Formats: sequence, structure tokens, C-alpha cells
Amino acid sequence: MAGYKGNGINPAKFERGQIKIYIVLLPLAIFMLFPIVYIFCHAFKPMEELFEFPPKFYVKNPTTDNFEALFKSARNAGIPLSKYVFNSLLVTLSVCIGGIVISTMAAYALSKMRFKVRGLIFSINQSALMFVAAAVMIPRYLIISGLHITNTYWAHILPLIAMPVSLFLIKQFVDQVPDALIEAASIDGATPFRIYRQIIIPLVKPAIATGVIMSFQSVWSNVETSNLYVNTDAMKTLTFYANTLSNANNLVQGQGVQAAASLIMFIPNLILFIFLQKDVMNTMAHSGIK
Repeated sequence: MAGYKGNGINPAKFERGQIKIYIVLLPLAIFMLFPIVYIFCHAFKPMEELFEFPPKFYVKNPTTDNFEALFKSARNAGIPLSKYVFNSLLVTLSVCIGGIVISTMAAYALSKMRFKVRGLIFSINQSALMFVAAAVMIPRYLIISGLHITNTYWAHILPLIAMPVSLFLIKQFVDQVPDALIEAASIDGATPFRIYRQIIIPLVKPAIATGVIMSFQSVWSNVETSNLYVNTDAMKTLTFYANTLSNANNLVQGQGVQAAASLIMFIPNLILFIFLQKDVMNTMAHSGIK
């Protein structure tokens, strides 16, 4: 079975038998690539191509006029675009890091520690998966208002830092860590935090990567916190500003600005997925096997 790895299902080198697989998958891959190419082309189209009929998929005369108009529009509003970008990056990174720390610690406790309300807490987390954002909008507002953190970065971070889906995925990975491994570390004198840091974290990296992507996408595209908990424009996020462009600039000259803003919003998601896609696939494979 030379040239094969594992159980022989996945060849280590190219085999002629794989040609039929490429014939099926390559057209699908190209088809799924079309929306990404279109977003890039649309952002660089000059005004006459944006309204060309019939519309063209590609751009014939690329230009950066749309991006220049976007930055100019933000300056005219009194707040530079960089401020919106900074707010979005700060909020997104804070939620991703804080959410993953909380999810991994909670997953370790719920999976490997024994305490009375462990099952109840996990059931509450599972129940939280059923609630859509609109259902908890009023309770969230009352909590944020009661804590007196409106018009602060905390108003962006706290409502989004809890990630029930991420906790669920990570717990499934922690469940697969042998209890004997943790018991051996405890016998050697390792504290629970050391076990968490040196054993649990390295073994659940694929689930952590998936949680990061899911958290990033939900926070980066979130407008709820800017709409409900923040009244100061300088504290709002890039997504909120992009939405104001689509709502207020329905005129001809606003279409190019919206196209440029859409590309800026899309690029971070694409970059993050490219770097973490291997771990995401491992997570999905693990979940399917389980």
C-alpha cells in the first residue's frame, strides 16, 4: 500500500483514480468562487459600469474612486473611517478572546469536573441555542442599562461574549480527552489551571479555531449593539456605518460607496477563514464521526 497514508483511503500522492473526483469537485469549486470574485470586481467598478445594462460580472476599467468616495463620505460626517474600523477591531478581538477563554474554561469544567449543577448548567446552555437575537433584545437592553455601561465599549462586548454554540463544540472535544490523562497530571501535582492550559487547550485547538471564526463573523457583522446601546457615533462600529450607507445612500452616487464598504467588511472574514480552514474541517469531521 505504498503511497497511501492512514488506512489507505486518502492517497498521499496523486493517483489516476482521483481524476473523476477532480472532474466533479473542480467545477463546484469554481462556481463557489464566483461570489468572491464578484465582490472584488464590483467594488472596483466605475460608476458607468455599476449601472451598465445588462450588468457585467467582471470589471473592465478598474478604479479606486469608490474607496476614495467612501473615505471622503466618512470625513464629511465628522468621524474618520479609521475610527469605525478601530471600534470594530477592538470589539471583535475582545469578544473573540474573552468568549474563547470563557468557553474553553466552561467546557473543561462541565466535561471533567464533578459538581451538583453541572447537568443543569449545560442544559441552560443548550436551551440558549434556541433563542434568536430578537427574543433577548429587551432583557439585554435592561441589563446594559442597569449596569450603566451604555455608550461604552462594554455595551458592545458584554452582550456578545457568551457563545453557546462555541461552548457546545469545545465540550464535545474535551469529552474525548481521556480521564486517565487528567488523573495522571493531577497525581503529578498539576493544578486544574495547569491541566487546562497545558493539556486541554492543545487538544481542542480545532474546536477553538471554529469558535473563533463563528464568533468573529457574528460580532464583525453585528449592528444590534450600535443601534440599541450606543448613541455616540464615535463609539459605533464599521458595520453600523456601512448600514447607514445602504440606508441613506440609495441614490446613484451611493452605489459605489456601498460596494467599497462591502468589500472592506468581507476581507477580514475571508482572511480568517483561509488561515483557520484546516482546523474548521477537522472540527466538522470530528463532529460527524461522533
